[in-house]
Amino acid sequence: MNDDNRPQIVVHALGKTFTLHNQGGMSVPVFSGVELEVLPGECVVLSGVSGVGKSTMLRSIYGNYVPSHGSVEVWHDHAYLDITTASPHVTLDVRRRTMGYVSQFLRVIPRISTLHLVMEPLLENGVDADDARARAENVLERLHLPRALWQLPPATFSGGEQQRVNIARVMVRDYPIVLLDEPTASLDADNRSVVVDLMKTALARGTAMVGIFHDEGVRGAVATRLFDVARFKAAA
Repeated sequence: MNDDNRPQIVVHALGKTFTLHNQGGMSVPVFSGVELEVLPGECVVLSGVSGVGKSTMLRSIYGNYVPSHGSVEVWHDHAYLDITTASPHVTLDVRRRTMGYVSQFLRVIPRISTLHLVMEPLLENGVDADDARARAENVLERLHLPRALWQLPPATFSGGEQQRVNIARVMVRDYPIVLLDEPTASLDADNRSVVVDLMKTALARGTAMVGIFHDEGVRGAVATRLFDVARFKAAA
């Protein structure tokens, strides 16, 4: 449990505008002036209609998109770090130790086994190999991924199987911050329930979460509050 109640994410005056170079440099504003703080144990769900900028905001928090203005500070190594200006080396360190991200798609090296992929975040953080294996096997079993697939690379798995590997890679480790972009979109009801349980466990130990969930049942089960991205689109 994270006993420190300071915000783990502080978004200030965040704005993003895309420039379409193949359209004569046309500017497309997405959002502007976003203010958001996320405390330990909170699950803030980004809401709004499709195209309002939810995924863009999530990727900006993770550092995949460089914002047009504003800052995203994350609590890392006992200090706030602005991910929007951090060097690539520092950003990778934040992602390795502090901030996990469940995207809609699994991007991995093709020939690495599923079990090793799930163990990898633990091994990179100094966890003993036997302990890492046990924890990886546990989360894969919870997510109902057949043991026969564990030694295979997930490139040929179904969409739902790949999504479960993606979730397992993040949930196997106790990240202080977790970002989730439609983590249950490809899952059946049983596996959605497992993911909800994994998220609730993480929230109980103090993980700060920001997510996008179009499934109303999942959103209702985990959201501590909704954050309407559309409020900031009008100002863009």
